[in-house]
Amino acid sequence: MTNTETHLAIITGGGTGLGLATGLELRRRGWHVVALGLDKEPEIENSGIEYTRMDVTDEPAIEKLASQTGRLDLLVNAAGVILHAGREHTAEGFRKVIDVNLHGTQLACMHFRQALAEAGGSIINFASMWSYFGSGRNPGYSASKGAIVSLTRSLAVAYAPQGIRVNAIAPGWVETRMAADAFSDPERAAPIKSRIPAGRWGRPAEVAAAAAFLASADASYINGVTLPVDGGYSIA
Repeated sequence: MTNTETHLAIITGGGTGLGLATGLELRRRGWHVVALGLDKEPEIENSGIEYTRMDVTDEPAIEKLASQTGRLDLLVNAAGVILHAGREHTAEGFRKVIDVNLHGTQLACMHFRQALAEAGGSIINFASMWSYFGSGRNPGYSASKGAIVSLTRSLAVAYAPQGIRVNAIAPGWVETRMAADAFSDPERAAPIKSRIPAGRWGRPAEVAAAAAFLASADASYINGVTLPVDGGYSIA
């Protein structure tokens, strides 16, 4: 792994969606970015982001990469899955979502802790508006994201003595591939949009900008928070 820039960020789920958007924003600000995941979108090509195919639930692989990382300024846990058509109401589907969204986040935090301590770095976890709302369609996703808020608070306390800040972002309805089913269904899209005080869907770049702020020195006294980036959806 090369590190020619001043700051190094590792982003799980960094090849797609909000993880990719965050990586592109950090690259724009001069960071060296390594994206981990099982999928990638065309925008990653020629972006300068270093992509490594990796399953975030593969603990030996995560542990090996962490052992090769001398110092790390930022870990972004954006890897996540959501299952539709009732699959999260099955034991197998529920377990899979929890394994990726929650357990994958915990594994990365645990194994990269020492590298983050070496740099006095920070962690940004991805929660969701569904950290706070129940979801009849996706109980596994909602449960996993609720747990991310609690995990973020717990690790913020645990890692603070090593100079590591741990925060989270809770995106609302943002134009990503994961939310495409809702946007493409008029019966769902209309009431969702009418509830958003901002009057529109969010853009991935807006979530990425929030992540870049939490990673910056401007947020040096912010620790253990979950920042909603939802156009006001959660308060409407």
